[in-house]
This record gives sequence, structure tokens and C-alpha cells, in this order.
Amino acid sequence: FLGKQFSDSPRAIYEYLKIHYPEYKMYWSVERRSLHKFNNLDVKHIRRFSMKWMFLMNRAKYWVTNSRLPLWIPKPKDSIYVQTWHGTPLKRLAADMEEVHMPGTNTEKYKRNFLIEASKWDYLISPNAYSTEIFKRAFNYNKTLIESGYPRNDYLINNQNNNDEIKRIKEENKLPLDKKIILYAPTWRDNQFYGRGRYKFDIQLDLDLMKVKLSYEYIIILRMHYLIAENLDLSAYKGFAYDFSSHEDIRELYLIADLLVTDYSSVFFDFANLKRPMLFYVYDIDEYRDQLRGFYFDFEKEAPGPLVKSTEELIKEIKQVEAEFELDQAFYNKFCYLEDGKASERVVKTIFEDNVK
Repeated sequence: FLGKQFSDSPRAIYEYLKIHYPEYKMYWSVERRSLHKFNNLDVKHIRRFSMKWMFLMNRAKYWVTNSRLPLWIPKPKDSIYVQTWHGTPLKRLAADMEEVHMPGTNTEKYKRNFLIEASKWDYLISPNAYSTEIFKRAFNYNKTLIESGYPRNDYLINNQNNNDEIKRIKEENKLPLDKKIILYAPTWRDNQFYGRGRYKFDIQLDLDLMKVKLSYEYIIILRMHYLIAENLDLSAYKGFAYDFSSHEDIRELYLIADLLVTDYSSVFFDFANLKRPMLFYVYDIDEYRDQLRGFYFDFEKEAPGPLVKSTEELIKEIKQVEAEFELDQAFYNKFCYLEDGKASERVVKTIFEDNVK
């Protein structure tokens, strides 16, 4: 995520390599404002865009990332660029977008630059056959695509019933052990921004009402998208609402969450692996669907949980959904069928072993 986190599929690949291929020299690229997050991590890291970073990027045999790199960075002839991407697509991507509403670009320029960048990728990872079809078309991608499941989900699959790990995460983050956890993880809006790569987000939840109605049984963790620039002030909701936007990896938040509330974010495809309840708070669905992005499937019919447009509706559904929720098997079979806890192994053996021989 542009050097902001130690997370996602690049982390899963890194951790697998560290155990099984310790001979590799690996460096984690970190943007300047996130360097402090690595002080207590046993991760060899370098500052993004520094001279040493430029030197290592030019020398590296492999690049592994989950988002685009700036176009001005040339890819050396012998370097292998592994693009893990960062989600199963609901909203339209790249060449499939009809209009682009992001700062500092227009539709034609955005699509052109995206496809130039995608042409540099040597490997692209896909979580399922549905995504493979979209990635090939939207990215105009015709090199090696690995349909493996997402490495980032190995942790979920391998720890979903690990009560000791769940307890550890709660205790380390000073969360109450006697309350259920709601995870709120919305995406960003293309047309609400401060500037390039810095997006506004106005939380449309009535946290006062939620605290009154739910705090006896629940706490809520808020996890903003990595492009959202807001600093949340939740001081009025101490003991009920927690800002975990800077938590190093959302995988831990999935694991401790009893229930997910999201909107159009791809987080729900990952959370579905746990088969736990999901709700979709989509107060602006008409604008998002018809003007901003558009969807690849009929979200209102196929979302794996109830759609609500107000806090009152959300509270009502929270009280019902835990007792009644059962993940649609057709949804699981379409999007989660490859997730078996071994995606990292499949990816590493395909890319790294093939290129060592």
C-alpha cells in the first residue's frame, strides 16, 4: 500500500520466503511518514524514494507489491515484477471504468498510465477465476497470471479457530474480552479528496446512537482505507469506538471481529472466508453505482448480507444478523473456493522456484 504498511499479500509472501528461503536478501519499502511503524518490527526496511532505495530497486531480482508503482521508475531488464493486487473486484477497474473522477488526472490519461504500468508486470496473482477474467481485460494483461487464492488470506484460514491468537490480539490492543467486536471498514470515494492520493471520508454513522443502543454488548473498531487522510477523533466514544486505521494489518482485525460492516470495499470477499456475519452500509449506493464506479455484478441482489442506508437500520440488522446469518454457499464457491491456507506456497513455488532453476 505505497509503503504505508507491513501487510497484505506481499507480507504473506515475505513471511513464507523468510522461513523457507532464508538465503534471500529482502527489503521492505517504507514511505517516510510510516517509518516509525517499523521500529519494533524485525523487518529489514528502507525509505521509499531514498538513494539506497533507488539503488536496490535497480539491483533487485524481484519486485513484489500490491499497488502500482510510479511510471517514472524504469524496470531493469533482468528484474521480475510480481503484482499481487489487493482485492477481488466489485467496483470497475482501469480499462473497464467509464469515467474517472480522481484528482490530477482524467479518464483517458488514467487508463493509459494504468495500462503502461500493468505492461511491466511479469506475474499477476488472482484469488479466483472470476477475478482472473476481469484482471486480464481491465489491465490488458497477457503475461503469467497465477490463480492461487490470495496469500494474505492464509493467515485467516490457518487461524480462524485459534482462540489463543484471538485473545492475544485483543489483549495486545487493550480491547475488552467480554464484548463482541464490530469491524467497520469502508472504502474511499473517488470524487471526495484533498489532493492526489489523499481522500476525504465523512463518517455517516451516528456513533452516539450506536453507543446508546449497542455498547452493552459490542465495541466498534473503525478501519479506514489506506488512501483516506482523515484523523478520527473518537474521544467522545472512549470504551466503545476505536480507531484502528493505522493498525499494521487488517488480517488481525478480521480475526477478532464477530461482525463486519462495510460498503463497496473488497474486504468482504476476504472476510467471507470466516463465514461470519456481514452488513453493508450503503447510504450513497445510487451515486456510487451510477456515477462513480459501477459494479461488475448486481451488488444489491448478490451481496452476502443485508444492505442498509441508515444507522437505525444498521442497529436493527446488527441485532438480527448474528442469529440468522448463513453465508450463501454459491457466493463462497465463486469467490473463496481456492483459499486453503496454502496460497503463499503456491505463489512462491511458481515464481521463485521457477526462476532459481
